[in-house]
Amino acid sequence: MTAELVRGQNHPLPHTRLEIRVSAGHPVVAAATLGDEQGRIAGAEALAHPGAAALPGVEVPRQAATEHRLAVDLETVRDTVHRVSVLLALPVGVDGPTRFGNSVAPVVTVAGPDGTGIAGYTITGLDRESAVVALELYRRQGAWKVRAVGQGYEGGLAALLADQGLERPAELAGSVLDAVAQGLARSVAAPPPRVPETDRVRRPAPAQPPASATPPASATPGPTPPPAPAGGPIDYTHPSRRPAPAAAPPPAQDPAPTAYPAPVAGDATGWSMDERLYNQVWGMFEDLARSAAAYRSACQFAESRLDQELDRVLSDPRSRIGGAGDAARAEAKARHDELTARAQEALDRDLAQLAAESEVVEPALPPAYARWDSPVWQAYRVPTEAPMAVRLGDLHLPERTGLRIPFLARLPLSRGLWVDSGRGHSEAAGLLDDAELRRLALDSAVAHAVRLLAAHPADGFRVRVVDAAGAGAAAFAPLVEAGVLAAPPAAGAAGVSAVLGQLTERVDLLQMALRAGASEDLPPGLDTAEELLIVHDFPHGFDDRAVNQLRYLADEGPAVGTHLLMVADREDAAAYGPVLDPLWRSLTRLTPVPDDHLADPWVGHAWTYEPAVFPAGSGVLRQVLAQLAEARGQWRPYRR
Repeated sequence: MTAELVRGQNHPLPHTRLEIRVSAGHPVVAAATLGDEQGRIAGAEALAHPGAAALPGVEVPRQAATEHRLAVDLETVRDTVHRVSVLLALPVGVDGPTRFGNSVAPVVTVAGPDGTGIAGYTITGLDRESAVVALELYRRQGAWKVRAVGQGYEGGLAALLADQGLERPAELAGSVLDAVAQGLARSVAAPPPRVPETDRVRRPAPAQPPASATPPASATPGPTPPPAPAGGPIDYTHPSRRPAPAAAPPPAQDPAPTAYPAPVAGDATGWSMDERLYNQVWGMFEDLARSAAAYRSACQFAESRLDQELDRVLSDPRSRIGGAGDAARAEAKARHDELTARAQEALDRDLAQLAAESEVVEPALPPAYARWDSPVWQAYRVPTEAPMAVRLGDLHLPERTGLRIPFLARLPLSRGLWVDSGRGHSEAAGLLDDAELRRLALDSAVAHAVRLLAAHPADGFRVRVVDAAGAGAAAFAPLVEAGVLAAPPAAGAAGVSAVLGQLTERVDLLQMALRAGASEDLPPGLDTAEELLIVHDFPHGFDDRAVNQLRYLADEGPAVGTHLLMVADREDAAAYGPVLDPLWRSLTRLTPVPDDHLADPWVGHAWTYEPAVFPAGSGVLRQVLAQLAEARGQWRPYRR
């Protein structure tokens, strides 16, 4: 998935052979400069442009065009090269805009050798500028990254090259643009754009659909990217939560401050309140991820810029000492402080808005989405249909640990769950002994199982338990006493083999029926309800055949409603070596204590996960199990 960058944000590059694609609504000139660790350009020979298109490791197009493809091989650039800057400029002497603000914002995409997009950046916020540093590839501690720059220059290509430190920038810019003009004179004009068939006949505009006809969020495309402001800052907020435009103040008064709309629970799109709340929570998740990404990247950009400016001061003997050097250093530090202060101000504004929204949304969440200490559980009743998702815990970032985002997993589960009872790399786990950590892991697994049972209709979800050593009898006792298990916990190697054999046969039959489209041919006694198998103390009691069956259930089970919930320490199964690696990778890893092992799908932040556990001394577990037992007792006569 291509990462969408904002100005100042960086992204790691998994490949050294890259293709940089440029798309604009008008012809642009593409060039590149090669710089050292301090960003200094050695001279004109370090500039790749249409008149000298190829340099070691970099090749640029030889004329202006609306679409460009630049080839970059970072392994073949000189060892002294630590930065590759991609430059865009408007050509002169041709029909077209004279500044970027009069045209569509250019889009730059970095792709791998197979054409798969790695990172993209839409250069918004340009106005009178006619040249821009689009992005830069830079080497940091032996690894290459890409950073979205978007630095424009009203003075055109000459001003850009001067800022890059090149000598006689006006002459160099003139030679570049002359080479472009000669190439345009030899090129064939592009054909006019084809008029779509639907645009050739004027048709009356369709009436607006009623609000009730809004399609569900699952069927609609993703959020529309923010519009490109003319000369203003980029709006990083989620489209559905942008501040309402303030009314124009009277000329004699100061402008009114930006007013954010009051948060409302369920203000996202969706057919039902359940779907709207689910989409709203994921919108908050994305908002926080992108706000933190913008803040971190802005701070990194400020630090990088400060380092460059200080290095530039120190490299000049005339300004190294004395009042001029002190003034230059103070000015660079002031610019750094201003950039970080503006980034912190934007982050605080976004966090305040998200915190206000969380305070409104959290009390409105249904039981499947709510924390175990929510009052909504006091009125819990077994549902008649399954919700869109269940809550597996909370997520937060270090920028504000008190702002918790519910970690919602879609139903039916597409992957099994693994509660890791090992220490891993968690600081919290390192403070506990092994017995306590295993106890917390089993309690966490029981809480997840009860959550899944409570989210489904009566007899719509079954739970089986494999506890070969019987070490989890105390934790499983409430489930056994309430009668919500499909069978007593299986113990010993024989019990493990019997349960895995039954489930493997069930998955085989359901898979064959699914592939053949013959569900009516299933055996009459086969129960097609969703099933969850809790495996405790793995690999105790498992032989090679049982391990293979477990891997089969993890891979094929979710497609036919058979899910795994493993409670295990990976180190306990180290004797199997890499044979079990596919099993662990196929499961969603959860922890019984806070741990920062989960990443978001947008920018890849490491989020701290906190498990959803029952509050100490609370009777919510017994209350929910009693409701489930009563509802299942009412359904059993109908099943007979």
